[in-house]
Amino acid sequence: MKASDTKATLSFSNGGQNVELPIYKGTLGPDVIDIRKLYAQTGMFTYDPGFMSTASCQSTITYIDGDKGELLYRGYPIEQLATNCDFLETCYLLLNGELPNASEKEKFSNLVTKHTMVNEQMQFFLRGFRRDAHPMAIMTGLVGALSAFYHDSTDINNPEHREIAAIRLIAKMPTLVAMAYKYTIGQPYMYPKNELSYAGNFLHMMFGVPCEDYKVSPVLERALDRIFILHADHEQNASTSTVRLCGSSGTNPFAAIAAGVACLWGPAHGGANEAALNMLYDIQKEGGVEKIGEFIKKVKDKNSNVKLMGFGHRVYKNYDPRAKLMQETCNEVLTELGLEKDPLFALAKQLEKIALEDEYFVSRKLYPNVDFYSGIVQRAIGIPVNLFTGIFALARTVGWIAQLNEMIGDPEYKIGRPRQLFTGSVARDVKPLAQR
Repeated sequence: MKASDTKATLSFSNGGQNVELPIYKGTLGPDVIDIRKLYAQTGMFTYDPGFMSTASCQSTITYIDGDKGELLYRGYPIEQLATNCDFLETCYLLLNGELPNASEKEKFSNLVTKHTMVNEQMQFFLRGFRRDAHPMAIMTGLVGALSAFYHDSTDINNPEHREIAAIRLIAKMPTLVAMAYKYTIGQPYMYPKNELSYAGNFLHMMFGVPCEDYKVSPVLERALDRIFILHADHEQNASTSTVRLCGSSGTNPFAAIAAGVACLWGPAHGGANEAALNMLYDIQKEGGVEKIGEFIKKVKDKNSNVKLMGFGHRVYKNYDPRAKLMQETCNEVLTELGLEKDPLFALAKQLEKIALEDEYFVSRKLYPNVDFYSGIVQRAIGIPVNLFTGIFALARTVGWIAQLNEMIGDPEYKIGRPRQLFTGSVARDVKPLAQR
């Protein structure tokens, strides 16, 4: 963090004393005004609901330029990583700051592979859930429960503990997601296979059964690996901020990640691809492609409360760079599975075409986002809609861990404690019950 030569001056219209505030420059993106001493100097807080204009930390991990449609992991464009690297290489990059060489990649991959099994008692823990429980409810419980099974890596202030916990979480997350899925459909759990890739192993645990061998499709394996890469980190979003805030109290890494899973469950965050596919189902029920015109009219009507899900983004005011990559993968998967003419996918293609051509959506920069395409890809692979957010949590785990580790290593880090603008009652006295 480099101090700027210029300073910000806060002046008051009532003639109060001016306050000079330092400005810091990052390597990319807007400069920041340091307001840490504002309260001590003025007795006032800043007010920023949703933290739309507040930098809560300094970070070297992920950079987003929403206007340009740019996403960088440790300086590398997402397009290059998704094309030239696999997910475990991306994990290594996010955790360590550099891409691995051949021997580092092999060592890291072997380490993750050797930790994919989970304690057998996890099976009994699962049985406490109803069979129709939402997979994210199960995942929140299972991830939090890891701290009860791995006492030797729960000290968040111990770098070795954090490293062990990181490997365990990255390795075991696919196993837990697959177990949650198998439990809800009543099939036996499939143990991980060490000879398979990270994505291939997940497909095997999801769709394999003990009575026959499961052959991993290279196209689906590559598609899933790309989904993982595209969702691995996304700067200071709601779930990442939750993990940082939770971790700032000194809680163990498993609890902090479980908090991230719980936050991700929200439909405005990790549930967006589930919401996008459910929207397509709703249009399909109403009459499919022929009813798209009516649906678009409702979207444009401010009084209808109908929203176009899977389009537009809180940060990207241009085309989501992940969406272009996911669109390629979507076409590859649909071709591989012979689903180009599937009614739901035909509907999605038509909706995409209209949104990209209609002036209403173009002028508002409501381009298809990564959630729109990833939902279609996951459904094609056979992943049920209510498990989409579980896949997202699996992929985002490495980003959460990298961000958590960075926060703990930051000498300026303190327990998170936002302030408030209080608008409730002033102090008052309690009256006796008879007088209330």
